Amino acid sequence: MLKKNSYVMISALILMLSVLVSACGGTNNTKGNNAATNTPAAETETPAATEEPAAQLRSYETAKGAVEIPTKPLRVVTDYYGGELLAVGANVVGVEPSAFDNPFLKEQLKGAEDVGAPINVEKVLELKPDLIVVMYDESYEALSKIAPTLHIPYGTATNIYETVKLFGDIAGAQDKAEQFIADFNKKAAEGREKLKGVVDENATFGLYELTDKGELWIFGDNAGRGGQAIYNALKLKMPAINENAKEQTVQLSLEALPEYAADYMFLTTYDPEKKGEELKKLKESGVWRGLNASKNNTIFYNDFDTYYRYDPIAIMGQIDLFVDMLVERAEENKK
Repeated sequence: MLKKNSYVMISALILMLSVLVSACGGTNNTKGNNAATNTPAAETETPAATEEPAAQLRSYETAKGAVEIPTKPLRVVTDYYGGELLAVGANVVGVEPSAFDNPFLKEQLKGAEDVGAPINVEKVLELKPDLIVVMYDESYEALSKIAPTLHIPYGTATNIYETVKLFGDIAGAQDKAEQFIADFNKKAAEGREKLKGVVDENATFGLYELTDKGELWIFGDNAGRGGQAIYNALKLKMPAINENAKEQTVQLSLEALPEYAADYMFLTTYDPEKKGEELKKLKESGVWRGLNASKNNTIFYNDFDTYYRYDPIAIMGQIDLFVDMLVERAEENKK
């Protein structure tokens, strides 16, 4: 009886061990077979890090050779082309310091940072641009190691149409460039209409600047000071002697000024310390007081920061400023 019981106990023990071994084997199979747990294989593996798609690039030809640039740049750093890039909707994240004094750009540059003048390479690196556009190339090699860099020398474009088309192409925003030009043409036409009957169609208009050193200059249609707005948009006439000048800027002596005088004269004064001494001397001079524009009250003294600017957004804004001042002065002179 004892032997029989022992045999039964041993048999039961062997059976229990067999079940236990089968269970362990089943557990191992479950871990190795996702179907057993209804868990998709992808969910049991560690997911790979999501990679950003590579930006599409295109070749852009420059004087320094072909440069591979993004077809749609997302973060642009520039020195002196802030307004040109903003005009076509580019995201300007860094720009030289004087751009922040441009009254036409202040709102649009609220999110941008000062990259210095000359441009500070370390600051540019912090901003992580995917495109850099510079007027001056002193740091070109260093900047090119940060991101694709385009050197666009001053004077590459000669008027607002060429400028907007150029930067629309650079920013991959040809549609926005076309829209800007359409808006510019519309505003220019409206301005010309407002001036009908206000100024004589044969009257001449001159742009002048006095410096804090007493230097006197006259400007053409593409050197800032409102040239694009006056001559291109509003189609007002230059003084004949300046119309044929090859240079955009000509320095004048006070004695030669009457030869370059216009029926309407717009003077900006470069006087960073706001001393006003040279302007006072000019106004008190016999030459200045003897000008027809002085006698007819058609001289306008304009703010440097507002009229120095020549980017497309500034030019657009200057149209209204010139039209308004001419209309107001005409009303004043009637009294």
